[in-house]
Amino acid sequence: MTGVEQARIVLGNRLREFRRAAGLSGVELAQRAGWVPSKISKIERGQQAPSVEDLTAWCEITDSMLAFPDLLATLTNLESMWTEWKRVAASGHAQRQRRSIELEAATRVIRNWSQLIVPGLLQTEDYARAVLATCIQFLGTADDLENAVAARMRRQGVLHSGTRRVIVLLAEQALYTRVGEDRVMAEQLQHLLEIMTERRLIFGVVPREFEFIYTTTSFAMFDRRLAMVETISAELSVTGPAELASYEKAWAALHHQAVYGDAARTLIASALEQQRQL
Repeated sequence: MTGVEQARIVLGNRLREFRRAAGLSGVELAQRAGWVPSKISKIERGQQAPSVEDLTAWCEITDSMLAFPDLLATLTNLESMWTEWKRVAASGHAQRQRRSIELEAATRVIRNWSQLIVPGLLQTEDYARAVLATCIQFLGTADDLENAVAARMRRQGVLHSGTRRVIVLLAEQALYTRVGEDRVMAEQLQHLLEIMTERRLIFGVVPREFEFIYTTTSFAMFDRRLAMVETISAELSVTGPAELASYEKAWAALHHQAVYGDAARTLIASALEQQRQL
């Protein structure tokens, strides 16, 4: 099942909930809308995407127009919200990095939560090379490793020019996740200590004993218009107002538990000391 098919099913399930809450059967809704009953079934099962007109009629008949803006955003982005990783990287990971450069350049505030590894904007060249090499091997995509590394390094220009702000929250676990050789890890941790002084960057570490927050993956937010979530098989672009509100809520909870400044430095220094003893 593709990501687009999954997204259609999610949308169909939501529309089914509105129909049932209105006390209507599929046949009754079809009659009121002037549709054949099979259309209701296909939309609710994710076999067919509704048109904007279909969505409007559905919400009007089920008295759910308050949810219309969010549903419309989901529908508008249905075909583009999921991008298969293999398709993204079909012509190489460098192209994917260049897309990130364009997106980040058009954003005033970039927020990034990373659970397992240091995010691309803060990676050293050798750390980035180890990460991208693993991605290429796992996905079996075009091997353009050195071009991809160079493009990722160019992305970091957002930290050194312009007026945008970059806010990174890093799980303490990411300081210990092994990426590359011991030397690579040590250099990466030292780089974090040094880059924390960059005035465009706000950097926080969420301690390992933080309270459970309802989030299961890393994500990045671009202003308040887009959240991007990386899964194993796909990249999800979230633009629906209700969904974005959930990411805002998760970000606020993580931000509340993170430590900054000297407290963050202490956690990084501890990880670095442990790394040097290996």
